[in-house]
Amino acid sequence: MLLSNKFCRSITALTMIVGLGLGHSLSAQAAEQTLDPVLLTYANIAFDAYGNTASDAENLQKSLSTFASSTTAANLAAAKKAWLVSRESYGKTEIFRLSNGPVDAEGGWVEEAYGALEGQINAWPLDENMIDYTVDAEGHRTSGNIIDTAGKFYPGGEDATSVDTTNITLAVIAELNENGGDANVASGYHAIEFLLWGQDQDYADFHADKVTNGALIAGQRPLTDFTKDQFARRRLAYLNTAADKLHADLSVISGAWSKETSGDCDKDATGCYRAALLGQLKGKDAAKNISRDAALKQIVAGMGVFLKSELANERIAVAVLTPSEEDEHSCFSDNTHRDIALNYLGFVNVLKGQYEGKNYGDNLYTQSSDKTRSKIDGLITAIDAKVAHVNELAESKWHFDYQIMPGNNAREIRKMKNEMRKLGDAMVLVASDLGLSFTEANVTDPEETRL
Repeated sequence: MLLSNKFCRSITALTMIVGLGLGHSLSAQAAEQTLDPVLLTYANIAFDAYGNTASDAENLQKSLSTFASSTTAANLAAAKKAWLVSRESYGKTEIFRLSNGPVDAEGGWVEEAYGALEGQINAWPLDENMIDYTVDAEGHRTSGNIIDTAGKFYPGGEDATSVDTTNITLAVIAELNENGGDANVASGYHAIEFLLWGQDQDYADFHADKVTNGALIAGQRPLTDFTKDQFARRRLAYLNTAADKLHADLSVISGAWSKETSGDCDKDATGCYRAALLGQLKGKDAAKNISRDAALKQIVAGMGVFLKSELANERIAVAVLTPSEEDEHSCFSDNTHRDIALNYLGFVNVLKGQYEGKNYGDNLYTQSSDKTRSKIDGLITAIDAKVAHVNELAESKWHFDYQIMPGNNAREIRKMKNEMRKLGDAMVLVASDLGLSFTEANVTDPEETRL
């Protein structure tokens, strides 16, 4: 709900009289009290979650810079740990995808302002052979990749264009990313992951265990790739540049949720998406405001599609029903169990208005009927237990790539993904309780992989 002009003028006058201390505090409190509480909760969680993610990406950036300066085994291990930590915060933000928000809006002023950077940040799966060498099905080291090509590089694929890779820069990585196809990934978390861990797949036999032998062994890129190898310096340059780009891209998305705006979104879009979602933009920017119903519809639909079609289907079902570790989300580091847990936690966080142990106020769950909450509670209880078990097994017995093998934990994982799909469908009930007209089509990606 927008403040009336009369009320805004009274608050402005109060601020001028009281000064920059109590006046601003009263003004902010009064303004927030008039906002839709569910949207305010959503925006505040996004602000904190993306802020933490950008901070962790900065720490990853620093860790990789230290490794480049001193390429020791200890510093490589520290860089890997920093990547894993950065994934913990990022995983909980993915629930903000698919809602026409700043991370992946398709069209309109939001895409123009923020660039729909999700594909630069977290594109997956990737063709690792485009970035660096692997050992192929015949046991030979591949070549013709970005790392060993200091000059014109052609990614291959439909409508691909060559890029001068003489120097690895932010612009070069951005231009290469998804150049010629979705699998031609050059930037983001998973490009960095592959460069740190290396191959974790036997390409001669997806079920064989010859490259990194052991149910609890991830990729084992040798330290010599960064020290003695002829392309060691390019590999380090790529790692550091990719980390710089990741931090820059996440800072843009984090900035979109800022509680402060410049007052002119065409010149500086910092904070403009948050303000638009809450109906706070004024003057010529007011046309960018998103109505309450439109905002809630985008959010609820996006949450349903993410949980049902993205997490349950693309990230879990495709891997377990193939089964193929190549279809794991974080296949090089064997961190897929955390991706699943964190993506799911992000959904529950937003649904229930919570984050990092803090309650943020009214939320989609509290606004739902008793009948809807009862259905949601049953599904969450069932999913919680399975997610916890997948994580426990991944840390003690089998990484996710082993769990999906027939006879291991594949049956439980299939049940988990089915329950997640049902929970995604339950967002139709949440929408109805909010006065929105929804069907299962609203919470299902029509292009999801058919299995």
